[in-house]
Amino acid sequence: MLLLLVANLIILPVAISFFNDDLSTRWIAFNCLSDTIFLIDIVVNFRTGIMQQDNAEQVILDPKLIAKNYLKTWFFLDLISSIPLDYIFLIFNQDFSESFQILHAGRALRILRLAKLLSLVRLLRLSRLVRYVSQWEEVYFLNMASVFMRIFNLICMMLLIGHWSGCLQFLVPMLQGFPSNSWVAINELQEAFWLEQYSWALFKAMSHMLCIGYGRFPPQSLTDMWLTMLSMISGATCYALFLGHATNLIQSLDSSRRQYRERVKQVEEYMAYRKLPREMRQRITEYFEHRYQGKFFDEEAILGELSEKLREDVINYNCRSLVASVPFFANADGNFVSDVVTKLRYEVFQPGDIIIKEGTIGTKMYFIQEGIVDIVMANGEVATSLSDGSYFGEICLLTNARRVASVRAETYCNLFSLSVEHFNAVLDQYPLMRRTMESVAAERLNKIGKNPNLVSHHEEEEEEEMGSESKTINAVVNALSEQADHANTSVESVGNRSLISELGRSLHILTASLPRPKSESNFANVQDLQMNQRPSFHKSDTNTFQ
Repeated sequence: MLLLLVANLIILPVAISFFNDDLSTRWIAFNCLSDTIFLIDIVVNFRTGIMQQDNAEQVILDPKLIAKNYLKTWFFLDLISSIPLDYIFLIFNQDFSESFQILHAGRALRILRLAKLLSLVRLLRLSRLVRYVSQWEEVYFLNMASVFMRIFNLICMMLLIGHWSGCLQFLVPMLQGFPSNSWVAINELQEAFWLEQYSWALFKAMSHMLCIGYGRFPPQSLTDMWLTMLSMISGATCYALFLGHATNLIQSLDSSRRQYRERVKQVEEYMAYRKLPREMRQRITEYFEHRYQGKFFDEEAILGELSEKLREDVINYNCRSLVASVPFFANADGNFVSDVVTKLRYEVFQPGDIIIKEGTIGTKMYFIQEGIVDIVMANGEVATSLSDGSYFGEICLLTNARRVASVRAETYCNLFSLSVEHFNAVLDQYPLMRRTMESVAAERLNKIGKNPNLVSHHEEEEEEEMGSESKTINAVVNALSEQADHANTSVESVGNRSLISELGRSLHILTASLPRPKSESNFANVQDLQMNQRPSFHKSDTNTFQ
């Protein structure tokens, strides 16, 4: 259908304007074939599903709804452009053959000219072309390059309008009988070959549309003048549309780069307004160049619009090089890596920047994606250097102490930071990874000459505190168990209930005096112990609380 529409819209104007054998066999066969196919297409449209307006993924297949929608939109235009009005007119003109043979040729010529004008109705098929091109773009996903397709469609439409205008430039004088002041008669093209006639007509139309002249001669008649103005208006309209689409194309080709240039321009104006030193301006400019690489994205806004699962997949893909280069991640649980990666924040440091300053309270730890950092002691000596795949800053997060050393960027460093809140939230879910990081932190403290017990002592304190709590609970359980055994052997009757209540009160007093355990499981066990005041306790039951 698309190819047939293009052929009709190109061939019909040429045949109508430059060929007079309207009743030739080839021309009649071509028109009848085209009209038949377009009439069949109308029938097919009544059986073709349509997309819902509010939901593009659902198709309406109800014939009644399809017919109602088609009748309200494009049916009448498609029907008029598909009916052979010129042949119907010739058939109902009963005396056409007699007038063509017997009467003078004037009447027959007028009938043929009117038939030509009626055949121009077929050009209304342009509406189908526009619809089918848009459907073709959707099927083959060409709307992904929508701006390029709009430019291409506009150029094709301009060429088609120029083609029609050229044919019209010759058709009007031909219908008038080529008056002596027409441009065709002035150029003596009445009996020329059709291709020469078409070439001069197209040249004249394009000259008007591009506003570069009037062709070979300026208009000499009123008809030529109106045709010239029509061509100029159509050409100016196409030129304005083309200019607007071209501007839109240039702006949308690389919107991220355009936003980067705008942001850099704002930064430059800010630096000039604040009268920053030249050296600082240079550092800011270099930072933007290295940080954004010529493209600016609001990544947080983009990722914030995605679903949680899709956002996690995108972040994991973006950080795949970091995960691959950090041995700590390579040997860790996949869920742990995913939880950490989704909470990382990208940061860039320039050579000489102090990333961590000794003695300050730590709020972040860092993973090195690319670059080299130096661990600097208080006396200025470099204890060690870290490069791609390493991490630092975790010691003070584990010990809640101040920074034990400074970290300085040796080169441009691309880092990912993890805040202390996210750090604790993740490690609370993965205690094994916490112990692993504590072991590495102790080794690093030993390497830079610090006391490694800062980490181990903190860990031992927690274990001792938890151990003392469990010992107290065991003592309580053992005491209650002995009392319960004694009660079972000495009291067999009514005194049972009073002893049980007394034991419950004793248990409540003892457990209330205990410190609150840090582990949720231990807390739950104590509450279970308070609630389940059973009449007897046995030593075998103490395993539950251990």
